[in-house]
Amino acid sequence: MGAESRAFPPPAGLKSGRAHHTKPPFTLAEIKKSIPPHCFRRSILRSLSYVAHDVAAASLLYYAAANYIHRLPRPLPHLAWPAYWFAQGCVFTGLWGIAHDCGHHAFSDIQAVDDGVGLILHSFLLVPYFSFKFSHRRHHSNTNSLDRDEVYVPKMKSEIHRSIKYLNNPIGRVIMLLIQLSIGFPLYLIFNASGRRYGRIANHFDPYSPIYKEGERAAVIISDAAILVVIHALCYLAGAKGVGWLLAVYGGPMVACNAFVGAITYLQHTHPSLPRYDSSAWEWLKATLSTVDRDYGRVLNEVFHHTADTHVVHHLFPTIPHYHAVEATAAVKPVVGEHYLFDEMPVVKALWRAAKECLYVEREEGGENKGVFWFNYKI
Repeated sequence: MGAESRAFPPPAGLKSGRAHHTKPPFTLAEIKKSIPPHCFRRSILRSLSYVAHDVAAASLLYYAAANYIHRLPRPLPHLAWPAYWFAQGCVFTGLWGIAHDCGHHAFSDIQAVDDGVGLILHSFLLVPYFSFKFSHRRHHSNTNSLDRDEVYVPKMKSEIHRSIKYLNNPIGRVIMLLIQLSIGFPLYLIFNASGRRYGRIANHFDPYSPIYKEGERAAVIISDAAILVVIHALCYLAGAKGVGWLLAVYGGPMVACNAFVGAITYLQHTHPSLPRYDSSAWEWLKATLSTVDRDYGRVLNEVFHHTADTHVVHHLFPTIPHYHAVEATAAVKPVVGEHYLFDEMPVVKALWRAAKECLYVEREEGGENKGVFWFNYKI
């Protein structure tokens, strides 16, 4: 996949390897014509088969961990539990991706089925389904807008807290990455961390949060109720089996899942070569194309249901099911040409680069495009 696409050159400086930030010479309709029509067809049976596969995989992993890890001779359990957390976290991430597809109506032709499946899966992962569906939909509508995007909205240099100069070093970056990958997504849901600035407190659990319109409040309450049901079930299990047992079989995989979701989404939208736009320069198509596909390896791409390696086409046509996204991505590349962005840098190295070089955005001094902003890191 990487050989067929434009890979960013290693940025020697922020002025090299920049993505296109002008109006593309093609339209969304022209891109859509390049995609085989069957890629837009959703099959409820095929979609449900992926749910069944992931649930079966999660169940087998849980059964093996709960029944066999404690029987291993020491110190093997200390190695087996992290391996279980990693593997189960990968499966949970796949379920997260299916629920995310449900929110885009990419699961079936029946909206009620999509919402029902999405509500169950996301609630199990402690994500408020409808609440995230609404904010994520607005993220798709306002991608890379400094004024209206809902997530991964970078700060201006003037907004950087003075403490950043003490964290702008290898140890500080490790600390910030650990926080971001472990609890970054929950912090976004609860405190709107890295989200749009509304001028008041905003979160995904308050039906009166400025994130939501009046007609969306009832669905937000339903999401909250579903989360409370899951939390009640978890508390019951903790009482029956013990807190340590719950943390081992569910807590560890959840941390891993949040880390994968955080890494995938962060790297899709954060790169030294990606522009941001204010309202004077923002246009949907060029801004939407300023997102990055990334290869996590053949196995993880499949386990994650191609959430990471087909993100560009997903932003263009979010109702395409994940099982058609690879074919759709290959089809659009000849049309969009160098506007298709793929980064072949290994994930860990890319995370480090983003943490180091993407601290804030600013206009290019003396540049002609006053509404275009680029990442920088000089404090």
